[in-house]
Amino acid sequence: QSALLEVMEEGRVTIEGEGHELDKPFTVIATQNPSGSAGTQLLPESQLDRFMVRLSVGYPAGNDEIRILKSKKQEDIKTEKVLSKSRLLQMQEIVDKVFIHDMIYKYIVALIQATRDNENLELGASPRGGISLCKMASAYAFIQGRDYVIPGDVEHVFVDVVSHRIILTPAARMKHLSKEDVLKDILNVVPKPKIVAAK
Repeated sequence: QSALLEVMEEGRVTIEGEGHELDKPFTVIATQNPSGSAGTQLLPESQLDRFMVRLSVGYPAGNDEIRILKSKKQEDIKTEKVLSKSRLLQMQEIVDKVFIHDMIYKYIVALIQATRDNENLELGASPRGGISLCKMASAYAFIQGRDYVIPGDVEHVFVDVVSHRIILTPAARMKHLSKEDVLKDILNVVPKPKIVAAK
């Protein structure tokens, strides 16, 4: 776990006492199986909070699974580069410059605070969750071809950014509520800012 924290916070790894800086860009990916986790060390909330998003992969669709089966029979599987390193770094710089209006900042803070005041949650999202929400909303706006964030961008990424940062109360689990249910309710309750485009 110390190695995990080192690479995520400092962008370096230490092997036999010698530090190695990681070349940018780099990504840290952790996987967790839904069952059979006995004997594995669960990450504490403070470490989970360092991951920007959590995604559930699920099972592949029928056609995709057929492709997986066929690929196992191929001896030489070729991959094609779809993006250069320099272009990815350039895109990251552009995303950092995506404009976020003060009303959007207030909306993000209201959503994060709503997780702390929700009766179904015993642990709400930290300020790091708000930072990640800003970054992901900016990235989604960029993907949509905009240089500014709208409320829909925040809504689109909210569940994936926040779900691993919260803890349900025992009562919520007894009611069979999921984290996603609670977060979607928060999206429905927190007022969305109305931003009018300048003419």
